[in-house]
Amino acid sequence: MQTVLHAAAMVPLSIPSPSWSGFDIPLPWGTLRIHAYALCILAGIIIGLWLTSVRWKRRGAPEGSLWDIAIWAIPFGIIGGRLYHVFSSPDAYFGPGFDGTGDLSLIPQIQRGGLGIWGAVLLGAVGAWIGCRRAGVKLTAFLDAAAPGLLLAQAIGRWGNWFNQELFGAPTTLPWGLQIDPANANFPAGMPADTLFHPTFLYEFLWNILGVAILLLLDRKFRFRRGRLFWLYAMYYTLGRVWIEALRIDDAEQISLFGITTRLNVWTSIFVFVAALVIFVVLGRGGRPQPDTPYLPGREPEATPAKDEASVTSVTSHDVDPSVSDSGSRGNLPDNQSDPGHVDEPQEAAGDSAKDTPSKAESESAATAARKAPGSSLEADDTK
Repeated sequence: MQTVLHAAAMVPLSIPSPSWSGFDIPLPWGTLRIHAYALCILAGIIIGLWLTSVRWKRRGAPEGSLWDIAIWAIPFGIIGGRLYHVFSSPDAYFGPGFDGTGDLSLIPQIQRGGLGIWGAVLLGAVGAWIGCRRAGVKLTAFLDAAAPGLLLAQAIGRWGNWFNQELFGAPTTLPWGLQIDPANANFPAGMPADTLFHPTFLYEFLWNILGVAILLLLDRKFRFRRGRLFWLYAMYYTLGRVWIEALRIDDAEQISLFGITTRLNVWTSIFVFVAALVIFVVLGRGGRPQPDTPYLPGREPEATPAKDEASVTSVTSHDVDPSVSDSGSRGNLPDNQSDPGHVDEPQEAAGDSAKDTPSKAESESAATAARKAPGSSLEADDTK
């Protein structure tokens, strides 16, 4: 027992940073560097698309439309995310105060890290709108289906920050503090080499995973439509981003509003949360009812005529008994011969013939009465 306790005491109470950040692929003209950050982003996109495809299919969307939308939304989202990062953290690219001492060649190097979620969402939504118009589906329906998958992709993509040893928080003595290599360029200058930092990437990963479960459960219960689930996602994500962003110590634009100076992403998250809350409430107040369909008006699939004709033929041949007469024929029968069930036409015809033609007995009775009648020719012959 003492050995186990001693071994447990020797285990460092911290999260180590990885020494591996990618691998090289040899090529005839050199090598191709595959960064772990890029692999995390790619894994997030693939898993997020999988969850979205399951939900999109359940909404009754046309087959293949997800990929028609994704081919526009993903590139737009990556470009928007990079542009947001460049202009929200411009020193490395344009120099402090935009003095021109930065390195513009770093802008397209996404593998080095740096994608802003709000630029990705904004420009990605523009790409999704283009794809939705081409596929004939509603953008709001797609956003509702994609919201949990988008949050799941963000959660997985955050592990790229761990591999890059970037975007960590302030120093901490908590047992889950994050180790950063002192030789790494992101290690804060002037701090002891054994300093531990808040693992903000892990905080956001756990926050987002919890959010995916919450969104799925709420959507199953309330069946949000008209984009309301997407705005609920925006509220949830920004609520967590405010406190996680406040822990970070990396360089970022500082904005002063209402006498408070803080990071640009904190203010952005606050404004997005308020806007999402207002839109969510407004959309929930009702309005003109809309059909629960992902299709744009006039782009619904048409019914197949052949299938309808086959249905009519089936009803005519199987549900109608040719031996059953119509109601008019049944109405001509006497009450004591009327049958609410099946009545054969030959029997009905025989009944009509019996009414119109006298029987043989009736004919003989009539002849006998005629012979006995006074003044008849037959009686005169007898008196002679």
